[in-house]
Amino acid sequence: MSVENNKISTDIEAYLKEHENKDMLRFLTCGSVDDGKSTLIGRMLYDAKMIFDDQLSAAESESKKYGTTGKTIDMALLVDGLQSEREQGITIDVAYRFFTTENRKFIIADTPGHEQYTRNMVTGASTADVAIILIDARKGILTQTRRHSFIVSLLGIEHVVIAINKMDLVDFSEDVFNEISKAYGELAKELGIKNTYYLPVSALDGDNVVDKSEKTPWYSGLPLLGLLDSMDISREEKMESFRFPVQYVNRPTLDFRGFCGTIAGGSVKVGDEITVLPSGKTTKVRSIINAGDTSEADSAKTTTEVYAPMAVTLTTEDEVDISRGDMIVHTKDLPRVSNSLKVMLVWMDEKPMDLDRTYDIKRATSVIAGSFEHINYKVDVNTYERESVRKLELNDIASCKMVLTQPIAADAYKDNRLTGSFIVVDRISNNTVGAGMIVGVSRRDEDAQKLADKTYTDAERALNEYIRNNFPEWACKAV
Repeated sequence: MSVENNKISTDIEAYLKEHENKDMLRFLTCGSVDDGKSTLIGRMLYDAKMIFDDQLSAAESESKKYGTTGKTIDMALLVDGLQSEREQGITIDVAYRFFTTENRKFIIADTPGHEQYTRNMVTGASTADVAIILIDARKGILTQTRRHSFIVSLLGIEHVVIAINKMDLVDFSEDVFNEISKAYGELAKELGIKNTYYLPVSALDGDNVVDKSEKTPWYSGLPLLGLLDSMDISREEKMESFRFPVQYVNRPTLDFRGFCGTIAGGSVKVGDEITVLPSGKTTKVRSIINAGDTSEADSAKTTTEVYAPMAVTLTTEDEVDISRGDMIVHTKDLPRVSNSLKVMLVWMDEKPMDLDRTYDIKRATSVIAGSFEHINYKVDVNTYERESVRKLELNDIASCKMVLTQPIAADAYKDNRLTGSFIVVDRISNNTVGAGMIVGVSRRDEDAQKLADKTYTDAERALNEYIRNNFPEWACKAV
């Protein structure tokens, strides 16, 4: 029995307390087809003794039926759970796994390598702190490697581990490792990836996965798990701009009105002056109530400051109209407010994107109707060249102008992932058809200049006229 399991069996409360304050690292595996992504994750869980006996027994049984490793356990089957995945030997959907070490908690997203399932890879990468890109040592950098590297860069993942896999098939050659590392270094520089780490691994045999391999004496770095366990991914969340998307207005009695939500960035304390967007009304924080507090009076004494990503309830000193979908920010640090946004859009539906169609845009806690007025360019993710197109097909990535029927307080995705990202929902089928990142926010007066444009409907002209005449001046200025 491992030390972890012994703690669980002897004193579960002490074990839970010990793990309560560990930081969380989310990472995903990506790369081309058959580069060994699922095998790597299965090997890591197996060697780290994070597989339950029943899971191991099931994998042993399934390996006899679907496995490709002879009499040994096919490690990929520990992750690939769908029947079609096991039959074809590929990953189709994103598989999530959780495990913990003495230092850190981990959530793994094992993503597909096929071009057809690029949208699934985007989903897995959207919340990741680290990306592990696998490269077959025999094949080097392939088209799908470039595609996934571009998406990783687009989604702002700052730490990328390059796991050069199947080193056993090239006799653990240092020259092969150095050649691929150099080639990827040039690619990373082209994409602007900040931090890269290079490892020679054999996922099948476990070399440099959990334990250092004796077959690579020329490699002086940490094995993969050791690297993930010690990697510094901390962000100065408390120094970020305060963003609080209102999720729910809590009104249990006539004497209490609280505004509930999860802090998306920065921190706030009692007495801070805040502004509600898009209305522009200002007030101050009267009290902060944490989950589990029984009364406003008690919590006001004990909770004076909270920060991302805490879920809290705020009360205000003044009676201000605040609804679900509004954004509460510090008055001294206002984001730009507009209904015209420049975005990078990933199209995820078999049906092409229609420029003349209205969609529901879900961003944080707000749901607003909107459309895509113009496609600036589509990115060829294989060559990174820009193409002029009139529509987007499945898995296409493009820069677009998105226009909403109501203004929102928006941040660039690079500044805040939560308030700078959105999904696109078909209003008829209710299917998620796209996902995007906000790149820039247009000035309000730029759209106002289009009031005389005949392409606007009467309703659109009336809306823009209302915005121009009634919205506060600070909302029309650049940050």
